[in-house]
Amino acid sequence: MLNNQTIADAIKHEISKVVIGQDKMIEALLVGLLCRGHILLEGVPGLAKTTTVNALAKSLGLHFSRVQFTPDLLPSDIIGTQIYDPSSNSFKIKKGPVFTNLLLADEINRAPAKVQSALLEVMQEKQITIADESFKLTPPFLVMATQNPIEHEGAYALPEAQLDRFMMKVIVGYNTKEEELEIARRVANSTFEKIEQIVDIAQLEAATAQMMNIHIDPEVEAYIVDIVVATREPRTYGLEELEPMIEFGASPRASIDLYKASRAIAYLRGQSYVSPNEILYIAKEVLRHRIILSYEAQASGASQDEIISKILDSVPIP
Repeated sequence: MLNNQTIADAIKHEISKVVIGQDKMIEALLVGLLCRGHILLEGVPGLAKTTTVNALAKSLGLHFSRVQFTPDLLPSDIIGTQIYDPSSNSFKIKKGPVFTNLLLADEINRAPAKVQSALLEVMQEKQITIADESFKLTPPFLVMATQNPIEHEGAYALPEAQLDRFMMKVIVGYNTKEEELEIARRVANSTFEKIEQIVDIAQLEAATAQMMNIHIDPEVEAYIVDIVVATREPRTYGLEELEPMIEFGASPRASIDLYKASRAIAYLRGQSYVSPNEILYIAKEVLRHRIILSYEAQASGASQDEIISKILDSVPIP
């Protein structure tokens, strides 16, 4: 049982048994879990992305599947297919690894677009269609995808339509020197603890219900929409210099996800309301993968994070 710990603190404690540091990544996964949003993790190999997702699943007692994306992967390898059963002289459905609670799509940009697109229906509708039959997935269902930013050989950029279905894109950085030393000690001495299930689905649903009661003032709601609209109409907010840098701004899904994510951050911080601080804290994760840079911006070396920073500095805080 949880004693006096909150659910979030209990989960973080379990994950910390096998993952040192990476607080932002862990927090983002918890936000995705509370909001039923999919998370894209970008970072070089060896930063415990897979370990973290696996530990999260174990601490919640959820089903966990991992798919290694490769150039020869087929859509049927993910969602499943029909196979012929000679004994009954009929076809039956063989379900793929997507029939789970937490799906880790490892190095998702290694597979071609038709495979990446196979996840579109399941990410949005929480259902899978095989042949002419549809299957609803048992909640919760989350896709945690990883991609390696430093290799371009044999990699395929994610389609914008799929990127938009990820609630957040989290940049996973290196650990501090002290954290890396602790990692080396634990691995060398095999002193990692075993992950225990400390939360069940009923408790997770209760936490989500509590989060839904977090208050957001109308002025703060308007602030969320202003930030997103500023990515499409920078001139309206006195940011004329950004207009030639942005090919396409963030979609309405960004407003929805920023609303949800800021409320989840407030819940994780033990607050009863959302302040602009929570929005500023999580805005880059929600927006960075939804802003399409112009050729001019790419040629000048500009980044989405720089554009978002200028927007956050310019849009009036309520």
